[in-house]
Amino acid sequence: MITGNLKTTYRADEQVLNNRWKRGFVLGALAGLVAIPLFGNNYIVLIACQMGIMLIAVTGVNVVIGYTGLMSLGHAAFVAIGAYATVIFHNAAGGVIPDSLLTLVAIPFAVAVSALAGIIVGLPSLRVKGLYLAVATLSANFIVIFLIEERVFAPWTGGMVGINTPTANLLGWELGSRRELFWLIAVLAVLALLAAQNLFRTRVGRAFIAIRDRDYSAEILGISLYRYKLMSFAISAAYCGLAGALFAYFYARILPEQFDLHLSLMLVAAIIVGGMGRTMGAVYGVIVIVMVPEVIKVVFGAFAGGGAELAMIRAPIQEIAFGALIVGFLLFEPFGINQIIDRALRALNRWPFARG
Repeated sequence: MITGNLKTTYRADEQVLNNRWKRGFVLGALAGLVAIPLFGNNYIVLIACQMGIMLIAVTGVNVVIGYTGLMSLGHAAFVAIGAYATVIFHNAAGGVIPDSLLTLVAIPFAVAVSALAGIIVGLPSLRVKGLYLAVATLSANFIVIFLIEERVFAPWTGGMVGINTPTANLLGWELGSRRELFWLIAVLAVLALLAAQNLFRTRVGRAFIAIRDRDYSAEILGISLYRYKLMSFAISAAYCGLAGALFAYFYARILPEQFDLHLSLMLVAAIIVGGMGRTMGAVYGVIVIVMVPEVIKVVFGAFAGGGAELAMIRAPIQEIAFGALIVGFLLFEPFGINQIIDRALRALNRWPFARG
């Protein structure tokens, strides 16, 4: 019986796409990304852009929860910081930096500010863990939203009424439509996934995994918990800041309520459904989490028609669906969709010797 892949060289052992099924999947996914803006309608492009933005944020959440084992329920705050930092930077540097370069500078600025905020929020992880850390990060989410809504900061954030967002401009190419913005989102999402996949093949990534598996043993082996826990929060927040910057470019106006607890719970739900501690788990989780409301919308529209009353009924059903997905996967498949697909790929790779 075949139980694995024979590796005869170190180079073969280092390969990420180590069989034909993985290579075919990646090539097919890239071809699909190229086809979406070329052949897809506006609705498909809209959903794809939303998936791309959320995928970057979920990948960041996966760094701190799935790989480092630090529970966080406040990552929507980092998305908000990235979004508002982008808008504030555009408004402040509009007359100083040329418009063609503003986007190229604003995105790294938003990522840096979010990473710094991640270090600050990650400080409690040095003393507490588990539920207590989740509550600490959750409070950070409420604090950020409170500061955004305060009148003192309203000239920069717009307060409770929100603020208009700028148009992305890459070296003179204005990404005024969602179809054009899709290319920026898709490229950054693919690069974010590749960076995350390779991060955990490095010394830093292995330190994260060691902390997740047994932090005291990791410290005995010489891994600094102080350094690597803060680094994990910084990297995770940087990912969410990048997602927030794209969020600001994608929507014409941002409001504080877009970054409340609901968004944080959706990010965590995507990780649980897709599979924690696996790069592709973020991909599968985002597809499910984004498509569930759309499927419910289509089903309700087909059987009950439209109207305000339907929208009021549909909202709680979406929450019930998210809750059922989380509970179902935690009970029956804690490793998420990624584990199910891995089993199927291993069976295909062993064919015709696969059994069961």
